[in-house]
Amino acid sequence: MTKALALFEGVQIRKTYYNDEWWFVVEDVVRVLTESSDPKQYVKKMRQRDPELQKGWVQIVPTLEVETAGGRQKMGCSNRKGLLRIIQSIPSPKAEPFKLWLAQVGNERLEEIENPELTSQRMREIYKAKGYSDEWIEKRVRGIAVRDELTEEWKKRGVRESKEFSILTAEISRATFGLTPAEYKNFKGLVAKSDNLRDHMTDLELIFTMLGEASTTEIARNKDAQGFAPNKQAAREGGTIAGNARVALERKSGRKVVTSENYLALQESKKRKRLKGER
Repeated sequence: MTKALALFEGVQIRKTYYNDEWWFVVEDVVRVLTESSDPKQYVKKMRQRDPELQKGWVQIVPTLEVETAGGRQKMGCSNRKGLLRIIQSIPSPKAEPFKLWLAQVGNERLEEIENPELTSQRMREIYKAKGYSDEWIEKRVRGIAVRDELTEEWKKRGVRESKEFSILTAEISRATFGLTPAEYKNFKGLVAKSDNLRDHMTDLELIFTMLGEASTTEIARNKDAQGFAPNKQAAREGGTIAGNARVALERKSGRKVVTSENYLALQESKKRKRLKGER
């Protein structure tokens, strides 16, 4: 999902590519500029304060499908021109830096179209800046490629995006780990909707996620699964292959693959150790 994210001052902003340009989730932008804990309410009050903005809101902020941690969801989005109009109604010291950031993101997309390798490179840079190891980053990037291959296969086979994608993903996860993605997030203590479960997985969790999804792709192709029901069966079978491998490893190693460890907790632990060492 990283290609559907942008980073402004270390904060993730979801985005989607539509009509040859980037569209950004307005709630994420408002959260960044205002540091509001309830961006929906902020947007509601902002529209009440600005009648002209309210009048053109539907044109400025259409509802588009955005890739999120829970699958594709419909969300209010705006392009650069629309965001510049919205920013006029948000008194924030971050407004000017944000305008420059918008221009940079747009330019980066043009560069990526000319050189697709830049997408992968920038993805690595984002994870590196957040403190992930090179080894973990390589697995995460590979996992994104495996996931993209699976979703493209689903599209070819008549699976509708959004809800059906989420159901099939849950089938793979349940068979692989014994948990749906939502249950897995709860187990790891991830409460924010913006928290991407895979960004908080260990190396082994990522590896078994890839195995489940790669196996599902292979089964769907070999069985020529068409439509939702046959692909659901393929998802269950692909996840079972990974689940059996996970159980076999746990028996031999004596350690569970599924863990409550997450990136946020690990970073906090490192921070405490660092502060302790400085005293």
